[in-house]
Formats: sequence, structure tokens, C-alpha cells
Amino acid sequence: MDCEFSGAHSGAMETFESLVRTEFAPKNTYLNTASTGLLPARTVAAMHTAVEAAAAGRPTDMFSDVEASRACFARLVSVPGHRVAAGASVAVYSGLIAASLPEGAEVLTAEGDFSSVVNPFHVRPGLKVRTVPLEGIAESVRPGTALVAVSAAQSADGRVADLPAIRDAAREHGARTYIDASQASGWLDFDADAYDYSASVAFKWLVCPRGVAFLVVPEDLGGLTPLFAGWVAGECPWDACYGPIDELAHSARRFDESPALFSYAGARRSLELLEELGVDAVRAHDLALADRFRAGLASLGHEPVPAPGSPIVSVPGLGSRQEGLSGAGVEVSDRAGNLRAAFHLYNTPADVDRLLDVLSG
Repeated sequence: MDCEFSGAHSGAMETFESLVRTEFAPKNTYLNTASTGLLPARTVAAMHTAVEAAAAGRPTDMFSDVEASRACFARLVSVPGHRVAAGASVAVYSGLIAASLPEGAEVLTAEGDFSSVVNPFHVRPGLKVRTVPLEGIAESVRPGTALVAVSAAQSADGRVADLPAIRDAAREHGARTYIDASQASGWLDFDADAYDYSASVAFKWLVCPRGVAFLVVPEDLGGLTPLFAGWVAGECPWDACYGPIDELAHSARRFDESPALFSYAGARRSLELLEELGVDAVRAHDLALADRFRAGLASLGHEPVPAPGSPIVSVPGLGSRQEGLSGAGVEVSDRAGNLRAAFHLYNTPADVDRLLDVLSG
């Protein structure tokens, strides 16, 4: 960064940078975490070990990796582990919540939100889905609204929802809240305890392999019916392999999907790394890079979608540059005609400057 650090702050920055250099070595200018995060070296090594052990007929205890991942994610979002279900897809958990709503229930959603968040409510018969601009969510909650379902940060352009206002409005009108934190977990200071339900895939800002997702439910399990409960949802899974399950897990584990074990073998290590780095440090790093890019865009005469406090920067009209940028070794996304750049812990000021340099050419 263009500043100097001293004392304890300097030591913390050196530790952060040292850890990142040890774990990540991208061969290009990778600015596409909003699509897929890079895997840390420790994660790749853990998955390699797990695959080799399975090939040799001596598989590692990957179910312990699931439990360690669950516990680590719970700490990252400030809830106890028994409130976290482990699965693979936000859409599955959105569908679970949609199926548990009563006939005629009103669900409030944001315009243009990610399909995995909103589509399950549209295809569930008997629900009334109302869609409003993201900035109007809180003021649009009304008596009779049963659920507010919204992403913490928008996939298309990085806009961050006013979550405290949404929470307060929902409480005032007796509505539940469902927050998709897929574009926020790993950099946003997200307190899942403040909402009824929250879900997140882990292959983006949590730098985990694909096949890992989490659902957070209230202490009372939120009135959800475990419609897809298989043997892993039993209180004693190995005693729940045959026939109807006599006793479902007393915790959120009753909402577990049968886990993609090799993915969880890696996820455990990724989540541990984020705990070591600290979400506060990651957020400060990410936002500084995003602000650097916004300043550079202004000098080039481009104006991004307003998304203060977000590491995702979306630039209208530049989406068509994505292919050329990729050819130049700079990876970004084309989303809804916008060029979307996403800055995360393994990125540097040099990455920002490289993107700006190619855009100016």
C-alpha cells in the first residue's frame, strides 16, 4: 500500500503478508473471487492427501473434517456450531426454507438478486413473492410479510445491503430474515446471530473447494422441516443408515446434506487460514484495493456502480472487455454487461495497477 506502518500494526501486516505469500502463488492477475476464490496451498495439500489415502484403501477421517469445518465457519459468523448445517448449495437451503413457509406467505426479495437465493421461492406454489429495489427492502417490509430474503452483497455489482435496517424492519413486522452471505462471508463482519437464517457457499471469499456450503438456523431450528434428511441427519448417523430415522439430530445437523468429503477435507484448512488472518484484516486489505481501483477508474473517466464498503467493483459498459483482459492475463467477470472486479486477500496494489493499465490501453 502507499503508506507506512510501524510498531504492532507493522508486525500484523508482515504476518498477514507472509501467510498470504506462503499460501497463494497465482500465475496471472486474478481478480475474480466473486466467481471463484483461489485455493490455499494447505488446502490443496490436504485434498491431495485425502485422495491418495482413499486410492490406497486407507481413507482419512473426512467426517472429522466436516465437523471441524462446521465449527470454524460458526466461529467466523459468531454463532455456536450446533446452529450450523453443512451442505453443498445455497439453492438447496433456499428451497428448504421456501418449502417450510405456509400457504400464501409473502416473501420480500431484491431486484436482480442471485437466482439461487430467490428462484426457490418463485417455483414453490402458493407463495407471494414481492420484489423491490435493494435500497428499498427495509422500508418495504409490511404487516403480513413472512420472510425477507436478500443477499448481504449483490453478486452482480457488489452493493451491500443495509442489513441492520432490514433486520429491524423485519422484527417490527414479525417477519423472519434469510441472508445469503455467499458474497460476504470471509471479508464482511457478518454476525449470523442477528438473523433467522443465513446461508453461504464457501468457494468464493472463504477460499474453499466447490461442494461446501453452510446454513445457519435459530436455536429453535426455525420451524424448518428436514425434507431431504438422509442418514447423516440422524442424531447417531451410523445407527440411522436403514429405514426411517428414529431420531433426527437435535441440532442444525438434521439439515445436513451428505457431504462432499474431499471438498470438506480441504475446506477445513481454508477456514482455519481465514481464522489465522482475521476477517478484520482481510476486509481492510480488500477494501483498500477496491478503493484504489475506484480512484483509478475515475482518472480514466469511468464510473462504477456505487457500492461503498464492498471489495466488488462493477463498471457499466465495460463487460465486453472481459475477453481481452483475460487474453492479457487479467481475470475478471462480465456480469449483466458490467465489468466486475473482485479484490481479495491474495491481491496486491500491483494487481490493481495492472488492470487499470490494460483498461487504459
